[in-house]
Amino acid sequence: MTERTEDSKRTQVLECLDKGMTQIHLDARRPGVLVPKDFEKEHHLVLNISYRFDPPDLSVTEWGIRQTLSFKGSRFTVAVPWSALYAVASLTTRESWMFPHDMPEEFVSAATEKADLPPELESADRPRAVLREVVLDKKDGEQAEAPAEPTAPKRGHLRLVK
Repeated sequence: MTERTEDSKRTQVLECLDKGMTQIHLDARRPGVLVPKDFEKEHHLVLNISYRFDPPDLSVTEWGIRQTLSFKGSRFTVAVPWSALYAVASLTTRESWMFPHDMPEEFVSAATEKADLPPELESADRPRAVLREVVLDKKDGEQAEAPAEPTAPKRGHLRLVK
């Protein structure tokens, strides 16, 4: 993983934390990850982190993230190096960021199996699908196109970070 990717992850985590509760998605099998034994083999572990948790020991450093969290009523200090983190989500703004190059092999394999595209559509210059909103006219049931200027969603959108 490059230093730029680590900086990008750190920036996104810090921005989310400034807004409130943050979810981090990680591969607990990666080197350096410290989680309770029950979760050590999880390729998709989601942890909620916040500055407001007790004890207030959240640490976001060049290495990664450390915080004492509660698991089934017991406290455990987790450690997550940047190399294990592959997605960040703000529970306040509903924004999320993914780092596809760090996703576990299980996600990549599942996506490849589901794709099953004919060879002519597998190239990088294939046409891109375009989605647009269609509004139904309630009077006669006919479809009318939405305004030509699409608006960006305010909540629940996803950003891929390369």
